[in-house]
Amino acid sequence: MGLALPMTGLQQAWAREGVEVGGNSMFTKLVPAETIENSAAQQYAQMLQQAAAKNALAGKDHPQVRRLRAIAQKTIPHALGWNPRAANWHWEVNLIGSQQINAFCMPGGKIAFYSGILDQLKLTDDEVATVMGHEVAHALREHARERMGKNAATGIGASLLSQALGLGQVGQTVTNYGAQLLTLQFSRSDESEADLVGMELAARAGFDPRAGVSLWQKMAAASKGAPPQWLSTHPSGRTRIADIESNLPKVMPLFKPKAAQ
Repeated sequence: MGLALPMTGLQQAWAREGVEVGGNSMFTKLVPAETIENSAAQQYAQMLQQAAAKNALAGKDHPQVRRLRAIAQKTIPHALGWNPRAANWHWEVNLIGSQQINAFCMPGGKIAFYSGILDQLKLTDDEVATVMGHEVAHALREHARERMGKNAATGIGASLLSQALGLGQVGQTVTNYGAQLLTLQFSRSDESEADLVGMELAARAGFDPRAGVSLWQKMAAASKGAPPQWLSTHPSGRTRIADIESNLPKVMPLFKPKAAQ
């Protein structure tokens, strides 16, 4: 189910307040955005079909679906300043029944939460907005497109090298985008960037960005025995909390509690 969002005046740029993360990577230019977004839409639809076949796709009247979509309605309009393409995305938010503590936003605004992250972590609305902002930030900053661009650059480089050495065509560029979307792992810098952009999105939407601290405390408690930071592409919970706390002064002025809006 797509989200009907008020777009009037939302594309105007605000004076740059909040976090600073620089421009999108040049590697994104190696892969067409439209191709990745179309592949993501197909992959997302297939996932929903599979979930529905297992009776694991929550209906539109499910309380948690209504909750997620209400938070999205407040959050997504503030995404447009980060990526002008987002104004034309067909945003969707769905809930899949699974014990996984996970959520994602595919390129093109395809959001899914697993019931495990809501049930096991007992997320507040502020914490849900933090998770959603983080996942939406990955899409806005085109981290998947960047990863694929780097893969394409590696393939192109191998191909050019092999041709120069007379070895024939051995490298190849990105071909199966849909399959890659399911296996991509974001870098530590991608994750840290998504944390910062996500907390700004949450703050602008009227959700307390300080919830990032309690969220990662809950994540840390739920992932005892996880590998140390240097063995993982994800920053440790302690590192993430420190980064969030150091950036709170930049986003707290943007936070207007819902009661005061």
